[in-house]
Amino acid sequence: MTLIKFLFLTAFIGHLLCWRCDWIITYTPKGRFQIKDIQDNHQMAGLFDGMPLKNPLISMLLGVAALTMIFFGYLGLYEWMKQFSAVYAGIIISSAIVYLVSGTAHHVFCGAVEWFYIRLGRTEEARKTILEFFKKTSATMYIYLIGMLIFSIAFLIAVITGQTNLPQWSCIFNVLPLFLIFSPFKIAGTGNLAGAVMFLGLFILA
Repeated sequence: MTLIKFLFLTAFIGHLLCWRCDWIITYTPKGRFQIKDIQDNHQMAGLFDGMPLKNPLISMLLGVAALTMIFFGYLGLYEWMKQFSAVYAGIIISSAIVYLVSGTAHHVFCGAVEWFYIRLGRTEEARKTILEFFKKTSATMYIYLIGMLIFSIAFLIAVITGQTNLPQWSCIFNVLPLFLIFSPFKIAGTGNLAGAVMFLGLFILA
């Protein structure tokens, strides 16, 4: 196994771990939490009844480790892409850094929101506090999405236009098209599932 393939495999495992972290904070003892639930404290308090405080903590800490593993996969993709195009390689690593730094912050903020809501007793005041916090830190989510979009489009164009040695059909192994394919199934952590499949495809094909 080459170093680059090892890095792709590392990112695949990292995405699976981060996907698991998404599930930890999405599925409560009383059902699935969705962002719209934050508008109704009666609904939200019921969902988080019995939710252990350790769950969001585990999600935050394990998620940071997982996202570090994912970064190594993008570093491997950068090194692999350099042999074909320095321009595309530069776009890939730059957008990946933006995507992963902001994504790590957003992941931690999401876990923190749940931890504080539970710790503060799941009251209306607690809901208002975390909603204000979520809104004021939402920039990290938008920056993360922009970075991911830039990476996905650049990598998609590189494969489709023959800038790599991958077959054109392998452009499917990309976060954006995979995310669009999985989205109708409403799977929690769709982005990490898409990332895992992308790096598995690269591990096999590159």
